[in-house]
Amino acid sequence: MSQASSAVAASSSNNNESWKSGLRPPPKDVRPQTEDVTATKGLEFEDMFLRRELLMGIFETGFEKPSPIQEEAIPIALTKRDVLARAKNGTGKTAAFVIPSLQQIDTSKPKIQALLLVPTRELALQTSQVCKHLGKHMGVNVMVTTGGTTLKDDIMRLSEAVHVLVGTPGRILDLAGKNVADLSECPVFVMDEADKLLSPEFSPVMEQLLSYLPEERQVMLFSATFPMIVKDFKDKHMRTPYEINLMDELTLRGVTQYYAYVEERQKVHCLNTLFSKLQINQSIIFCNSTNRVELLAKKVTDLGYSCFYSHAKMLQSHRNRVFHDFRNGVCRNLVCSDLLTRGIDIQAVNVVINFDFPKNSETYLHRIGRSGRFGHLGLAINLVTYEDRFNLYKIEQELGTEIQPIPQTIDRGLYVAPAAPEENNKQQAKQNGTAVAQTQQQTRPVYQGGR
Repeated sequence: MSQASSAVAASSSNNNESWKSGLRPPPKDVRPQTEDVTATKGLEFEDMFLRRELLMGIFETGFEKPSPIQEEAIPIALTKRDVLARAKNGTGKTAAFVIPSLQQIDTSKPKIQALLLVPTRELALQTSQVCKHLGKHMGVNVMVTTGGTTLKDDIMRLSEAVHVLVGTPGRILDLAGKNVADLSECPVFVMDEADKLLSPEFSPVMEQLLSYLPEERQVMLFSATFPMIVKDFKDKHMRTPYEINLMDELTLRGVTQYYAYVEERQKVHCLNTLFSKLQINQSIIFCNSTNRVELLAKKVTDLGYSCFYSHAKMLQSHRNRVFHDFRNGVCRNLVCSDLLTRGIDIQAVNVVINFDFPKNSETYLHRIGRSGRFGHLGLAINLVTYEDRFNLYKIEQELGTEIQPIPQTIDRGLYVAPAAPEENNKQQAKQNGTAVAQTQQQTRPVYQGGR
């Protein structure tokens, strides 16, 4: 190599190191991860020919290497080909479509260039935050709109340049129908949790919404499950999509699943015992109705544990505050309905409790996806009554998994990071050193019996 060539190479290397040295990534996550996040082909983000400003956002958000779904989806999406991806929650799915969407944005054009659709308001807020974090060095304007905010506010915001629009189908259709949101030059269309977006609840809205998008568009569909409605949409609206399936089985690796056989009247006492024995970083407790959510949240608070609650009948502003505060660690426990089961990413959650056992396998899968986020380990405990026993068996069969009876002791290594914070370790070492067998002695009717 000539001296001139060597000098150029050295200069390029120095420049590469200089921009990286100025980044401020979050503290390194040392929790163990499962193979569905770590078993990659070795591709780096820098190998994807992404803009430097986007790379800066990626590294400062805390991504170090692409997860398998990111490794599979991003390079294909960057070629502007349609993508149909099936991957479980908590594996970096959101970034897998946000990164290629941001890469294609031309900030000199004051037009909506990427439309990201999600089924719930909470997921819309979370997705918009991912867009903002990843694109913070790019000058990209991201707007989130849901049915819980006033139309007037959205009209005011859309009077200025918006490059990425994130929202729920009904509100987006409302804005497009009033000629407030111009989607005629939007080349990127993403549907996250596509199985929900194409359910009978949303399907008519989706058909109308597509008419506002240009014929030449890139469509990306992501979800954990792909029922027939998704396949029908693919055949009708997608052009030779690249199909990715990273879910050969519907079980969630890294999440240890147990059930405790209880009577209805014993559930609160059982929950209290679990709280006292488990090392919980954050937990989500699911109920099957909004009324039960509020009643249980009050009982948990009366027991002396910090607790928030959230359900569909609450004011949107209140739900937003609860979600924001819980995600920021203000409270340890959240009681909610199935409103929160769709893709919500709160990585600090390491325990999920089904206070009410779900009615079907799809709901179970999405609920249990709340723990073990991004391949980290998690614990799921199901409180099962006599009436639930058939559902338990049915869900096991449909998901090809086995939900074990709760053992005498639960190994903390199954759901607790090895480098847990000191303040939690001191307080809970005593609790967790005690066998869960004591729990069974104290609440013998709770844990005895078969399915």
